[in-house]
Amino acid sequence: MTKLNLKPTAGYLLIEPLEAETKTASGIYLPENVSEKPQKGKVLAAGTDEITDSGAKKISPVKVGDVVIYKKWGGNEVKISGKEYLFVKFEDILAIEG
Repeated sequence: MTKLNLKPTAGYLLIEPLEAETKTASGIYLPENVSEKPQKGKVLAAGTDEITDSGAKKISPVKVGDVVIYKKWGGNEVKISGKEYLFVKFEDILAIEG
């Protein structure tokens, strides 16, 4: 993995998407052009706590190294050295694996 020198802003996480499944549960291999984008990734960095307009504090629901499932259309893609990463808001995390 490339060493990234990026720190997400308050309320965001930097996620490295995991590879999409190429085989179904029943053993059928999917062509590359049919597979959907993954919704699972590894947290590489977390921004500071977010302070909402009402003054409430939103704390990161995960820590660096966690594998998470995020919303299908959540996040902003960024390509660095030919590899895709996502900046995802804290509230776009649906589950933590493990």
